[in-house]
Amino acid sequence: MAIVQREPTSNIAMASNILLQPTEIVHLSGISWQTYEKLLTELSASRRLRLTYNRGTLEIMVPSPEHERYKKVLGRFVETLGEELDVRIDPLGSTTFKRPELSGAEPDECFYIENINIIRGKKRINLQQDPPPDLVVEIDITSSSKNRFEVYADMGVPEIWRYDGSYFSINILQNQKYISVEQSLVFPNLPLTEISNFLEQVGEKDYLELVKEFRQWVKSQV
Repeated sequence: MAIVQREPTSNIAMASNILLQPTEIVHLSGISWQTYEKLLTELSASRRLRLTYNRGTLEIMVPSPEHERYKKVLGRFVETLGEELDVRIDPLGSTTFKRPELSGAEPDECFYIENINIIRGKKRINLQQDPPPDLVVEIDITSSSKNRFEVYADMGVPEIWRYDGSYFSINILQNQKYISVEQSLVFPNLPLTEISNFLEQVGEKDYLELVKEFRQWVKSQV
């Protein structure tokens, strides 16, 4: 982890050099919005990098295979729920969402559900005009989601599913804070905290077999 107190002359070069080191998380403080925008552009070719900006603090993450595995499985679970419950979803993956001058983030996975008709077919999402994703998926295997939760609260994201390698939680936005609850807003009336049991089998069970078992579980609940 690298922490910088003042914005250096060449943030882009500095960030690039840091990311050549064997590290998965870099934290920088005192970073301007303009530098964040430049980094998004300059590092666009390295799409494995994930940037989160929150009022001058920048987190740069290099996702591990473990992180990506959980991300893929949990995203597939959301799609399976949509299929089995006949709920329309629009998956936008790790789209970059920004509130200019304040915050920006790239979710592990995100989905439009309630607001699917508003953003359907749009090539760009502008949070000054468009709603945020209805559901965000966050995998916190190697980092804390504290900063990202603050960013998502700023954006008004109503629901976050979080998994830290041992615990799955459903988090609902209330009064600009996320609280852990038992029932999802987008998929109500299902005991979705049971997803933990399936995530515990990631890496041990074949990917498609695990998705198949999850699908069977969903069918048994409806």
